[in-house]
Amino acid sequence: MQHLDDATRTELEAAAFRRLVKHLDEHKEVQNIDLMILADFCRNCLSKWLVSAADERGDELDYEAAREYVYGMPYAEWKKNHQQDATPEQLAAFEARQAQKQEKA
Repeated sequence: MQHLDDATRTELEAAAFRRLVKHLDEHKEVQNIDLMILADFCRNCLSKWLVSAADERGDELDYEAAREYVYGMPYAEWKKNHQQDATPEQLAAFEARQAQKQEKA
């Protein structure tokens, strides 16, 4: 990607991000806790990263607006319709993941 100019690279990165958001939208069965266990990020993280990127540019982006973009609907609606309670196994796996991160720190 080094051979690309900044504008082209930014366009490609933006397209890849939009595809990731679309992919997550098409797979609502994938719970945020599963993403956190496997990849150490979730839909909320993506939303926070959008807000942070806006801040870095001197722009304002409300966290709830960013979440609505990432979730494709207001977060409360997504949570009501798609979020399941974490199982004891998921919670244990998440805690183990967090413990691993602490050990590396």
